[in-house]
Order: sequence, then structure tokens, then C-alpha cells
Amino acid sequence: MALLDPRPGETILELAAGVGDTGFAAAARLGAEGKLLSTDVAPEMLAVAGRRAAELGVDNVEFRVLDATSLDLPDAAVDGVLYRFGIMLVADPPRALAEIARVLRPGGRISLAVWAAADENDWMTAVGRAATELGLAERPDPRAPGPFRFADVGELCGLLEQAGLDVITVEDVPVRWHASSSDDWWAAVRDMSPMLNGLLEQISAEQVTALRRSAEALLARYAAADGSLTIPGLARALLATRR
Repeated sequence: MALLDPRPGETILELAAGVGDTGFAAAARLGAEGKLLSTDVAPEMLAVAGRRAAELGVDNVEFRVLDATSLDLPDAAVDGVLYRFGIMLVADPPRALAEIARVLRPGGRISLAVWAAADENDWMTAVGRAATELGLAERPDPRAPGPFRFADVGELCGLLEQAGLDVITVEDVPVRWHASSSDDWWAAVRDMSPMLNGLLEQISAEQVTALRRSAEALLARYAAADGSLTIPGLARALLATRR
């Protein structure tokens, strides 16, 4: 959001908005004459975002169900696009980026966030690595949609350029994930990971126990004396402009 630098009176499109956090921060900078288009493919997410907007008093926002690969918007309709942790999950990234370029006004900006390599994000990958080591899951296809689809940020920059978007800035963004206990970490990972939930439905209780113990062993170096975990991670933020 800081890279995008929303300005009063602008129209900003947020894709993969989820429950709205990033977009609401932008909306506060747009003023009464500006507008945030908060969008997601999941209407359930937008329902939560709508309730949160009402609670926070955000009234310069419109909620719409939109797919990034087929944006139901006119050409040159928005001044800026926010796209946090979404482009890597799209089945056809070049098409999504072409659609984004189409709806941006000339000189309009897009700010994206993606995750760096799996090895730099143990908080998210420990369960998957443990499952692979135990023979419970296959190693994921790095080209398939997933959190680390654009760990090679150079590939993403190339796709942005092909879509008519000039890359201005690429920044590393260190993050830290904190859990008060291994139980809290396990609950959070289960909440976030469709892969893990699907796997847990297929394996025995003994295998579940082995999986968790193996994953926790991979994270042991991040444990404090009180049992809490502080696990580093790395994201990247990019800013590009439409030609």
C-alpha cells in the first residue's frame, strides 16, 4: 500500500482483498471523492469485509465479486491496483496481468506482494516438508498455482513487462510470524492450509502425530524458553506502472 501511494480522489481496485485489511488502509487516504473497489472471487470473504467496513466506518468502498482473469470493468477505469498475495494463486497469471493493464489508466500503478522462496518461509512450509520427508505427500510442482509460484521474482517482472507494465521497484519485505505455543502454530497452519486439511482427512491418527512432531522438529530452532515461536519469513513487494 505504501508503494502504491493512494491519493485523494483516486479509484483504487483491490484484487484478492479477503477481509479487506490492505484496501481499508488505502481507502483512508482516498477521501470522500475517492473510491476503493474491494474485490475477491469468494463472496464469503467479501461478506466479512463488508461487516468490517461498517464497523470501521469505511464508506468510500464498493464490494464486488471479481476474478482477476476476467475483470468486469471498463478499460482505463482505475488509477491503481492493490494485489497482495494473489497473483501466485491464479491459474493464468499472464491473462490476469493483461486484464489489470487493461483496466489501469495510462500511468496508473499496480502494487503486488508475493512470497519469496519456500526455504525462506519456514512458518508456512514446515508441514509440507515434513509430509514429503515422511512419504505422506509428493513434492509440489513449482509451476503450479501456490504460495511460491513467483519465488523467482524475475519471472514475475518479465510477465509484468509483457503485459505492458513497467516495473519500478522490487523490495524485500522481512516478516516475523509469532505463535504463543506450538498448539497455536498448528491451529493457525490448519486454518490456512487446504493442503494440510485434505491430507489430515486421509491419514491415520498415528501419522498425524508423526507429521506434527516432524514439523515441530523443523521449527525447534525458533522456539523460546517459554514455548513460543518466532519464525522469520520473506515476502517481496513490487510496484509497476502502465505504459
